[in-house]
Formats: sequence, structure tokens, C-alpha cells
Amino acid sequence: MFNLSSISSTNSAPRHVKVLILGAGPAGLSAALYAARAELQPVVLTGTQIGGQAALTYTIENYPGFPEGVGGAELGDLFQKQAERFGAVVEFDSAQSVDLSARPFRVQTDNGEYTADALIISTGASPNQLNVPGEVELTGKGVSYCATCDGWFFKDKPVVVVGGGDSALEESLFLTRFASSIKIIHRRDSLRAGAILQKRAFENPKIEFVWDTVVTEIAGREKVEAVRLKNVKTGAESLLPTEGVFIFIGHTPNTQMFAGQLEMEGGYIKVDERMHTSVPGVFAAGESADSHFKQVITSAGMGAAAAIEATRFLEAEAG
Repeated sequence: MFNLSSISSTNSAPRHVKVLILGAGPAGLSAALYAARAELQPVVLTGTQIGGQAALTYTIENYPGFPEGVGGAELGDLFQKQAERFGAVVEFDSAQSVDLSARPFRVQTDNGEYTADALIISTGASPNQLNVPGEVELTGKGVSYCATCDGWFFKDKPVVVVGGGDSALEESLFLTRFASSIKIIHRRDSLRAGAILQKRAFENPKIEFVWDTVVTEIAGREKVEAVRLKNVKTGAESLLPTEGVFIFIGHTPNTQMFAGQLEMEGGYIKVDERMHTSVPGVFAAGESADSHFKQVITSAGMGAAAAIEATRFLEAEAG
């Protein structure tokens, strides 16, 4: 059976839905579950990564209900199946532009156009780059932003991890399954990661820390061969041979397409305590609107709240 909604045609009429959800991470899929149970027939546009950033995490240990932890991709799959069970439709499509100036809202995608009575934005965030020479040229040739995706390629090889937060340590611990050694480069002399992760990292014989240091260049011709380091306190520079560079220095919210249409704060969509944006009928959840917590559970909660508020908004409008 053909899925007519996925056939691209610039001349076809827009597909109208009651609730359109942009993004299929924990926030988007939780919103889909709640909107579907309210019989709003929500449509979810996945973007480039179904399951969001969580799907790239090998094991999530702090999501309730999984005492032994759960794989990020597995959790995303469970979220999707549960939402679909109640009637949510998940489309492998990406929004390219939005028009929030009038209702119904208009969303142009890779495969066509949607109109929606209510919009829930859960577009998440993308990993930050170091912006140093060699980074772009060697991405995919030793430079990576996802240990879960690429760790296997570095079996018995030395690698470098840049960062000092939870993600940097989680991914470093995962890399110990493959790499011969991991040097964690951190610009400070202490970590921002949680206490349990720090304890595991300090106790792992494969992990070594390089403090007060930044990467100023990633060197290599056809692949990564070394990183140039600079001590931020002494100014001393050195060259560290390595075959992989994994970068975990935070994320930037994917909110560029909403600039000038929604009120923002530091790149994040500004919402009130009920996930309302500055435009009535538009709600935001997850890391596109969360500059503080950035956890799977908080994103899921925000998504649920956004869907509940979208339901109330449409009910009030219908009388």
C-alpha cells in the first residue's frame, strides 16, 4: 500500500492535521503519546534522528522503570511503538521552514507541506563543534560526535575525548570496550559530570585525564593522526598522537527556523511553565526549550505537558 503523505509534490494540497509534532526524541514521542490518547491523531515528523540524541547513547541508567538501564535506541523504539499503538503517525520527514503568522500553521517539509491547528516543537539540539583546523576535513575520518555510532571502528586504537560533562564520561566509558586507551582532554581542572560517572572514569585503567588543556588543531592527511594541545594556564603546546577524536562539548538547540517568529532566549525557545510559546497554539518541549536540565526524563515530561496543553487549547477553541 502506498503512503500518499510521503510522495513529494509541490503542486499538491497541504496535508492538514490537528496536531503536528516536529521531532521524534523523548519530548516529541511523549507528546505524540498524550496527543494520540486524546484522539487528536498527531503526526510526528522525525527529522534526521528518530529517538533524538538519546538514541545515540549506549545505555541510559537514570530513566525510571529500567533498573538495569536501557539502550538509548531501544528506549526510543519503545516510545515510538507506544505512541503508534494509540494512533500517532510517525513520518520520516524533516521540516524545512514554518509560517507561524496565521492559523492553521504551515510547515514545509522535504516531502511536501502540512497545515496544523496546533504545533508542538521538539526539534532538540545538535552537538557543538570545536571549530579548530582539521575538524571539518577529518569528520568521518577519525573525528566523531557519537561513540555509540563509531566506537567499533577504533578497536585496539588510542583515542581522545574532548569534554568534561556527563556525555563525555559516558561515551568514554563506552569506548573502553574498544579503544586501547582514552585520553580525556578538559579545559578545566575539575569535571562537571555526575559523581558516579566520575568515580567509574577515575577507576578505569584505560582512561587518563589531561587537565587545563584545549585542542587547537586536529592533524592528519587522510585520517586523524594527532591533536595539537595547549595548556590554558602555562601556554605550553604539545602534539598528541591519536587515531580518533570524540567531541562532547555541549549542544546548540535546533531552533534556527523559528527565529523571528517565536520569542527566544539564548537560542532556546522561550516557554512558560505550561510549555506555551509566544504564539498561541504553538508549544515547545525538550532541548529546543530546555537550557537547564537536558535529561531524557525532563524532555519526556515537557512533551507530555505540551500535548496536554495543546489538547486544552483545541478543546477551548471548539467550545
